Amino acid sequence: MVRTISSSPQQTLFSTSLFSSSRGFPSSNFSIPRPYRFSGTPAAKFSTRAVSLGTTEPEIRSKNPTRSGFDVENLTTWLLKQEQSGQIDAELTIVLSSISLACKQIASLLQRSSIINLTGAHGTINVQGEDQKKLDVISNELFCSCLRSSGRTGIIASEEEDVPVAVEETYSGNYVVVFDPIDGSANIDTALTTGSIFGIYAPDKQCLFDIDDDSVLNQEEQKCIMNVCQPGNNLLAAGYCLYSSSVVFTISIGKGVFAFTLDPTYGEFVLTHPNIKIPTLGKIYSFNEGNYDLWDDKLQKYIDHLRQPTSSGKPYSGRYIGCLVGEIHRMLLVGGIYGNPANVNNKNGNLRLLYECAPMSYLVEQAGGKAIDGQRRILDIEPTKIHQRSPIFIGSSEEVEKLQKFLA
Repeated sequence: MVRTISSSPQQTLFSTSLFSSSRGFPSSNFSIPRPYRFSGTPAAKFSTRAVSLGTTEPEIRSKNPTRSGFDVENLTTWLLKQEQSGQIDAELTIVLSSISLACKQIASLLQRSSIINLTGAHGTINVQGEDQKKLDVISNELFCSCLRSSGRTGIIASEEEDVPVAVEETYSGNYVVVFDPIDGSANIDTALTTGSIFGIYAPDKQCLFDIDDDSVLNQEEQKCIMNVCQPGNNLLAAGYCLYSSSVVFTISIGKGVFAFTLDPTYGEFVLTHPNIKIPTLGKIYSFNEGNYDLWDDKLQKYIDHLRQPTSSGKPYSGRYIGCLVGEIHRMLLVGGIYGNPANVNNKNGNLRLLYECAPMSYLVEQAGGKAIDGQRRILDIEPTKIHQRSPIFIGSSEEVEKLQKFLA
């Protein structure tokens, strides 16, 4: 629908209500001389004005044009800009692009999981002794396939792999990629929040082996693989993809945290949250309080403190999604603290250091937050095992510092 605002014999001024703010798009005015037709000017630039001959108009082009409401920056463009500025190299750009492709494929499968019978158990158990969902297995294959086809990865480590690390020939790049293909897979059958987590380390040139898929690693190669269990401080990039009401790809390459939301109309991740900064304080805590009686006394006192009314008269709000990606995403935007502590039954906590704790700690610290295991900074811990677990407390800086006082 087009609504006339003013008119004259030479020209008519239109308001494009098709893109009105009521639909979530910015409105824009433009004028077209009669007869109504475009000539020479791209239709997307609605700020351009057509002027009839003989009329006097001010200079059409502003020296400092305002950013158009239609200007969007997708993930591909953003990555190319980082490459051009020297923040990352071309090979890392390809690796990150291949991960984003895997995330799009997983998002599509999750949205149709009930329709195409991808819910329920797969009937297998992973290396941690956990029952695998159908999408655990499929998502793992998608990640591995996209990374292998990129030709830029040398070592691939997945939480779901029975053989924890796959080593194979690559064309020129040898990046180490660790990932959890589906975090919170217990939520799949009930259509709740899930996610994917990844971290990327620099290549280790001393650990290059060309082996077939069916080859068995000898002791030297196994030792070399163990050497790539690097602390989170060595991460070159890390991120996650949230699968919820929106699909959000969040990434850091060591220069802040940026989130891209998948636009389903044309299948691109669009920059929606540039340079995220986590609030220093928050009013939400996220712990699985079903394990309260299994925690030590100091942690119980901390939780009891959070339950007490603050100076505002209200206690902290308890939220628990059962998906690390969902917890961290909320925390980055509104602040708070998340904890997955050790308990009587799990002395080392439940989360994997390499696939979950380190990448998420990297992101949160890049956004201005903190992450500890109770005593140490998570990013300082060097794994000794591929599937090593670790307690974790992560969130707003002042909230983590408050916890440390209780645990001291």
